[in-house]
Amino acid sequence: MSQAAFPLPPTRDLAALLTREFESENLALELAGSPALPQRLWQRALCGPLCEMASRPGKELRAQLVEAGWRMAGGGGELPAELPAIVEALHLGSLIVDDIEDDSARRRGGVALHRAIGVPLALNAGNWLYFLPGALLGRLALPPMNELLLRRDIDRAVRLCHYGQALDLSVSVTELRQRDVASVVLATTRLKTGSLTELAIRLGASAAGAAPEKVGILGRFGSDFGVALQMLDDLGGLVSEKRSHKGHEDLLQARPTWPWAWLAEQADAVAYLRLRALGDSVVARELHPEHLAEQLRELLAESGLATVRAKLLAAREAVRSSLGDVPGSSLLDEAADCLEHLYG
Repeated sequence: MSQAAFPLPPTRDLAALLTREFESENLALELAGSPALPQRLWQRALCGPLCEMASRPGKELRAQLVEAGWRMAGGGGELPAELPAIVEALHLGSLIVDDIEDDSARRRGGVALHRAIGVPLALNAGNWLYFLPGALLGRLALPPMNELLLRRDIDRAVRLCHYGQALDLSVSVTELRQRDVASVVLATTRLKTGSLTELAIRLGASAAGAAPEKVGILGRFGSDFGVALQMLDDLGGLVSEKRSHKGHEDLLQARPTWPWAWLAEQADAVAYLRLRALGDSVVARELHPEHLAEQLRELLAESGLATVRAKLLAAREAVRSSLGDVPGSSLLDEAADCLEHLYG
């Protein structure tokens, strides 16, 4: 489908793009040969729930990485709206499906989608978002080889994210030896979170025509950025009152998170087993998760944030040492600063 057939708004706002996607003229092109249906049906089935979710305030850090990759690769003019929308669509789809798998109650300041409209509709909506990026990419009219490489990057990222989610859902911290916790958490994070942030910056750089070597360097930054993002997200569940529900959920489900990884690396065997025993009591609903969260917060809040800062600094320095101060590199600093202050 050509870009002219689906004119998109000059914004990386996913809600605006989704609204445009479901307008009558675009549906007529997309669903050619199918009977025209009243808009209220699409509003209830897909457009309404997805646009409402996309309108909730989010960090948009992945969209910032797309733009950083675009600028650092010499992309001129306005960043094509489809590029950040590809990553934001994948991210939103993964959040919807994750919330179903975790039976989470809240997401981005509101009720989780499956709690609002039911699991069947929410699951279909989340899966639909996984397939939207292919259509968006096709509208950019890129050279065939560039488009093929980007499609391979998207497919690989989604596949790796599912490897990470499988680990996240199936592995309990209670079954891991202390020496294995950090490696499991790192592997899960690189697959589940780092794959998508790596894709974000690679998309921008590749679409702008960057050489494979530069795309690889930026991709490594994106992966490290994703690790720092997950570290801060896990830490935020302990130190941020507005995110305490997420921290409690992780403790109740015995998820191997970064606080457990840091504890496993820092604590002696006796101290670690004592806190693990408290974790078992939380899982058994014999102890409120805040009791354990408070102890982890006292032990790890300062050192955890220092680890995040060190991770971001090392990632930025690695890019500078390889590429120098290329145009657009300040966007990496801005994204890192934004990340660092999320739960400050």
